[in-house]
Amino acid sequence: MATNTYTVPEYLELEEKSEIRHEYYDGEIFAMAGTTLNHNRIVDSVRTLLKGIFKPRGCETFAENVKVECTPNFTYCYPDAMVTCSAEDLASTYIVRNPSILVEVLSKSSVSYDQVFKLKLYKQIASLQYYLLVTQYECYVQLYTRSGDSDIWNYQTFANPTDQVPFDNLGFSLSVAAIYEGITFLPEEAETTLPRD
Repeated sequence: MATNTYTVPEYLELEEKSEIRHEYYDGEIFAMAGTTLNHNRIVDSVRTLLKGIFKPRGCETFAENVKVECTPNFTYCYPDAMVTCSAEDLASTYIVRNPSILVEVLSKSSVSYDQVFKLKLYKQIASLQYYLLVTQYECYVQLYTRSGDSDIWNYQTFANPTDQVPFDNLGFSLSVAAIYEGITFLPEEAETTLPRD
């Protein structure tokens, strides 16, 4: 069965009219899955923490409904949260092209996609300095940090609420406890879904 393919302008036009978000990869579009209440809570906490740090610096923090361009005219994704300090991005309408931080909250349906496929895509973004992954079923945070201007990335994990997640290149840290504030961990099979729109 043939798969419909779309040009980037066709995809962007579709997204303006669609009630469902789609990610774009090499002409194909993929509908975004629903999410859990805890997923939404964690995204909100991370966005709020980052906004408090970066708004005074003249930067913007976005969550879930804003696209990032991973590869021009080839790949567009919706990270759960991101930070950009780029004047080009701040003047844009729909797309962030120069993020410094990208965040994904892992769902059982997205673990491999976020940890492998999106990691590869996000590393191609020249401006990106940090990729933060937050597990929603237990206290476990992963951080990928670009080493200088190179393509070498350092990897760290944090599993204790007292841990501080360091974003040294940008002069701040996030506490694991703050990321998970108000969260009661639920087993994966007990998800209550909240549709993404």
